[in-house]
Amino acid sequence: MRASRLVRHATHGPWGDSSRHLPMEELERELEALAPPSDAGSLALIVARGDDGRRETPKQTVLTPDGGVPGDAWLRDAPDKLDAQITLMRVDVARLFANGQALSLFGDNLLVDLDLSRANLPTGSRLRLGEATLEVTPEPHNGCLKFRQRFGKDALRLTAGRHRDLRLRGIYVKVIEAGAVAVGDAIAVQSRGPGAST
Repeated sequence: MRASRLVRHATHGPWGDSSRHLPMEELERELEALAPPSDAGSLALIVARGDDGRRETPKQTVLTPDGGVPGDAWLRDAPDKLDAQITLMRVDVARLFANGQALSLFGDNLLVDLDLSRANLPTGSRLRLGEATLEVTPEPHNGCLKFRQRFGKDALRLTAGRHRDLRLRGIYVKVIEAGAVAVGDAIAVQSRGPGAST
């Protein structure tokens, strides 16, 4: 990625609303009440990150091994980095952190109702989403300064602390088999990589 694009990504919005940031105690309490399905769930949101922080939220799209999510920043910025092609995040966690803010603010490509923990979906696990097949990559998906600005320091600490193996910030996947996907489509575990505990 060129330096100028890095600067744009670091300095342009969308910006979060600090009045919506939740304290650690409340985040921990609410997190304990969440129970995502481990084998099959659904797709809640599709997001393509445009230039200067713009977000597109199509109801349907076609995922491909060469293009990932059409119109997303990955294809413009790092198309050779397949292990960082598409980001998945749990929609229940996103709702908790956003606390009323738009879920597209995260910038994660696919928000899903599914347990993304390391125990449930180790590297190499395969998922069927709509007509597409995705594979979990080893690339870590960590929070950053933009995440902290949008959702607060306690949300960032929660993703990086003792809950790290839950992968609350999300995971990276790559497209193995192209296919159409739409909001509301089922997402199901086809196979789990080594190290799965479920």
